[in-house]
Amino acid sequence: MVYRHTIDATSYVFDDLRDLLAKASPPRAGDRLAGIAAASAEQMVAARMALADVPLAQFLRQAVVPYEADEVTRLILDSHDGAAFAPVASLTVGGFRDFLLSDAATTEGLRKLTPGITPEMAAGVCKLMRNQDLILAAKKCQVTTAFRNTIGLSGRMSTRLQPNHPFDEIRGITASILDGLLLGSGDACIGINPASDDPAVIGSLLRLLDEIIGRLEIPTQGCVLTHVTTTLKLIGEGVPVDLVFQSIAGTEAANRSFGVDLALLREAHDAGRALSRGTVGDQMMYFETGQGSALSANAHHGVDQQTLEARAYAVARAFSPLLVNSVVGFIGPEYLYDGKEIIRAGLEDHFCGKLLGLPLGVDVCYTNHAEADQDDMDNLLTLLAAAGVTFIMGVPGADDVMLNYQSTSFHDALYVRDLFGLKRAPEFDDWLVRAGLADASSRLAGNAGLLPDFASRLIEQNASIIRTEATDAAF
Repeated sequence: MVYRHTIDATSYVFDDLRDLLAKASPPRAGDRLAGIAAASAEQMVAARMALADVPLAQFLRQAVVPYEADEVTRLILDSHDGAAFAPVASLTVGGFRDFLLSDAATTEGLRKLTPGITPEMAAGVCKLMRNQDLILAAKKCQVTTAFRNTIGLSGRMSTRLQPNHPFDEIRGITASILDGLLLGSGDACIGINPASDDPAVIGSLLRLLDEIIGRLEIPTQGCVLTHVTTTLKLIGEGVPVDLVFQSIAGTEAANRSFGVDLALLREAHDAGRALSRGTVGDQMMYFETGQGSALSANAHHGVDQQTLEARAYAVARAFSPLLVNSVVGFIGPEYLYDGKEIIRAGLEDHFCGKLLGLPLGVDVCYTNHAEADQDDMDNLLTLLAAAGVTFIMGVPGADDVMLNYQSTSFHDALYVRDLFGLKRAPEFDDWLVRAGLADASSRLAGNAGLLPDFASRLIEQNASIIRTEATDAAF
């Protein structure tokens, strides 16, 4: 089916839905690199005008990646809930935008609508929205998940405490964890990106997290962000695993470049759930995504990177995850060139993820060769907090010394909590109060950076976590 829109004497023609979505996308490096971006601002506007008139139901009739060639497409279409879709089935993409911004789109109504919205519908309406529209509509979407605490409740924002170390050194990781806990970080999870892929090292890190969480009785969950096959192996060996992690993308070919498919993810999900390590819930999958991943694997099928990112959320949605986050600026300037593109992509990812029913967090970040700086990240962080982002990263000093990129710090989380009056997961806030690290209003105890006596004792008692025999062997 051909789509067209005329501006003055010029008629713009778009070959198919895939081409239309690509040309309607805001400018970004990845689409330019793929040769699918609009050639001019006028062509982009024409594409958006044509897209606004496309019925939502058209996305069920015309797949952007062929059904017979891609298991993600099959997942999207085969799992579509027609009854949930019925309230908006008569709308065009433009009409859907108007609905999302209206008073008729309530939190409860959007929750019921979620199973009827495909990623392509979410991506399409996203392309018609200004930044403020993405913030307002996302704010209405509330997604709550639970494992050892409850994440995503209204008026709350969580943090993943990210204590990475370039040599996976136990003492350095432990020091970063304690630093984050003293600054109220870690309710989403304590998640380590390992420098090594050695299962012995990964197992030692998992035992370390289990020991710290158990010893301090912290209502949170640990995760080592290793490949899902390694996690499966360690589960089989009896290593304590809370969350099962995997990076995912929006096409079957891109996921295969990560070494996974839907069947493997189902196996990992079932194995992790069978451990029954949660206390207030059983959602234990953690997925990471990012615009540009499919293009970097040459697995994009000519589809724009924002639409493919939304398709990755369909993969995540199939496994009812505890956490999903977009590493928005991490893949590099080849895909998001500068601060403006990163900010826009972060708001897009958060909106699409929430609309599709996911507990979407964002790693507000950039690589050091991108045309961006920490002021850009402050802007995106503030906008996402206003939009109700589920969680952000807590990295010591916002500078990840293992992955070599810039993210957000423990102090950045304190800034947005103060600005918007946001609390942490309730169970985690209660623990901070019991531990003497926060007062009854959940604000960190102590003024001008002074730690309470309990914190000083905590550092003294736990600065050197007792190593197990397995840890000694690994290090």
